[in-house]
Amino acid sequence: MASRRCLQSLTRYFHPIKNLTPFSRTLAASSVGALCRKPSHYISGDNISVYPRSAVFTRHFCSRHGDNQNDDEEGEIEDDDSEGEEEEEEEEAAGENESPVLSARDKEKEAAEIGYTVIGPLQESDQVFKPYEPVFAVVQIGSHQFKVSNGDSIYVERLKHCDVNDKLVLNKVLMLGSQTQTIIGRPILPDAAVHAVVEEHALDAKVIVFKKKRRKNYRRTKGHRQELTKLCITDIQGIEKPEKIAPLTKAKKEKVAVGG
Repeated sequence: MASRRCLQSLTRYFHPIKNLTPFSRTLAASSVGALCRKPSHYISGDNISVYPRSAVFTRHFCSRHGDNQNDDEEGEIEDDDSEGEEEEEEEEAAGENESPVLSARDKEKEAAEIGYTVIGPLQESDQVFKPYEPVFAVVQIGSHQFKVSNGDSIYVERLKHCDVNDKLVLNKVLMLGSQTQTIIGRPILPDAAVHAVVEEHALDAKVIVFKKKRRKNYRRTKGHRQELTKLCITDIQGIEKPEKIAPLTKAKKEKVAVGG
């Protein structure tokens, strides 16, 4: 099949040469003036027919310039993305190191948006810790909700502008409940409050963050530990608390002397 295709291509290209008359006959039939001029066409003796000296063939190359350009553009975009991510990481690190100085009013406003108010440090004379009471509350701190009772301890995301042994008031109370009644806010109960004390600022367990960029041979493993604040709930206000009922004591049986 390959040889047949080669023969067909040769016969197709050499077919005009066979139809042309020999060069000697062409010189005899042509005039002297024609010889002086630069021949631009071949003239046959039998029939005066004009053939162009050479046919102009356009060549089409199978190139992938478009794909290469797309790959280059993707590479440039990825380079820009990697540079942007590195810049963002540097900005975040710089932002963590350089915290802006806020006034007392700004600190109170920021804390109120999260859902708490700082009262002050805990004094030795303060008797805030009470025994368990059958009352519960649902509070919102940041974007998380907790169901608590007095005496419970919860871990929340690091609370700003407060230190260990500071007294807090959690303002965003969504629901209160006891054995006899339940109060649901829409969405917050304005007259309810939950008191707490900051026990410690701690770090959560280490989480491994893996980053990879395709076609860049870029892999990075980074450990992250979330900062947490431990709160101890001391009191819940805004609902009637049931009265404590003294436990019934078993009456001692009197020994009755039986006469014989």
